[in-house]
Formats: sequence, C-alpha cells, structure tokens
Amino acid sequence: MINLTGQVAVVTGGSRGIGKEIAKKLASFGADVVINYTSKEDEALKTKNEIESMGVKCTSIKCDVSKFDEVNQMIDSVVSEFGKIDILVNNAGITKDGLLMRMKEEDFDSVINVNLKGVFNCLKAITPVMVKQKEGKIINLSSVVGLVGNAGQVNYAASKAGVIGMTKSLAKEIGSRGITVNAVAPGFIETDMTDVLGDRFKEEAKKSIPLKRLGKAEDVAEVVAFLASDSANYITGQVIHVDGGMVM
Repeated sequence: MINLTGQVAVVTGGSRGIGKEIAKKLASFGADVVINYTSKEDEALKTKNEIESMGVKCTSIKCDVSKFDEVNQMIDSVVSEFGKIDILVNNAGITKDGLLMRMKEEDFDSVINVNLKGVFNCLKAITPVMVKQKEGKIINLSSVVGLVGNAGQVNYAASKAGVIGMTKSLAKEIGSRGITVNAVAPGFIETDMTDVLGDRFKEEAKKSIPLKRLGKAEDVAEVVAFLASDSANYITGQVIHVDGGMVM
C-alpha cells in the first residue's frame, strides 16, 4: 500500500485533466499537494477544495512555468510554507497542432517554451532543494508521441522527446544524492485535450491499441503515485508507457 503521509508534492498544471487526477491521487495517499495553474483560477479553486476535502493541505499557485523567475518564486513560496518538497510532477503542457509546412514559428516556440523549457525551469528550481534534503522524487510527463512521432505534432513531439532526454540526463546527475527522476509517457488518454478529436478519430485510434480502449487520467495518476512512493526507490531514469500497448 502506497503511503505518502507527511510528504509535500508539487504538481504543475494540476488544476484539470491528467494533472488534477495526479494531484487527487497523491492526496488520496496522504500527501499535501501544491497545484500550479496558469490562468483558470476557478478550476484551480475547485480542485483545491476537492483535495482539501480528503483531509490534507492544498495550496494553489498561479505561475507560468515557461517563465524562470515565476517558477523560482513558486518553489520558494512552497518551501517557505511547507518547509520541504518531496515530490515534483512536471505535468503542465500545451498543444498547437499543425502540419510543419503550415506551422507558425510562434506555435513551435510556445509549445517548446511550456513543455520543454517549463520542465527545465522547474527542475532547475527544485534540484537544489532536493539535493539539500538528500532525497526527492521527480516525475516528468512525456508522451508516446515523443517516442514515435505524430503527423501534425512536430512541435509537441520535439518537446516530449526532449523531456525524455532531460529525464535520463538528470537521473544520472543527481542519483547519488538520493533523488530519482523518471518519466511517464501516456498514449491516448480521455481528457479535455483529446475531447476535441471526435468520435470517429477515437474509434480509429482504438484499432492501434492492443487493449482496444482509450486510457483514463487515473491510469496515468496511478503510475505517477507509484513512482512517487518508496516502492519505486530503486527506479530512476526510466520512461514508463501508459498507452494500452500502443507503443512497444
């Protein structure tokens, strides 16, 4: 049984979708949770209330992860309030899909800035904290698209492939300090990001998935909670697919 009682977790993009499920799952195992959001304060407040109803502490912080100074301020405020950070989940991400020949430069830049530079900013801010503590768990959200690519997602694929490289490199840098760094690569997961794809597309997608169904956000959250727990103390630098067998 996973027990995260007394631990402090930061989940970026934690107010909705997969991030919300991760935050709730960590809270269900006893962790105090800090959720970061960029714009939708009402969603963040709703999630905060849901988590607090589980009997743990929850704080919501507005922060654009693509901005280094804002991330530093967020991490400083969490350490100031809770005294430590045991778990960091880099979940914040965006998509700006389009074929390369039509993709605007700003659409490439914005995805890289949030999905890749945002992860770097959070890792840069959290690493000194965890090194000082001599322990910590870092879980980065990648995607199967970062492994196999996807037409119309050159920017997203590049960002998620970059997250994998960053995960493996940092795992080698700070493993001796008692810190694990792993990545989770979801496949087709039912969220507001995939809702726009339409039923016909979803049915086609299921054909390429051995388990013949789309995943749920909770499927991802369960794996993140495992990686955040003592059960995963000897696992680092790994990419765990949560994709129903779509990529093997």
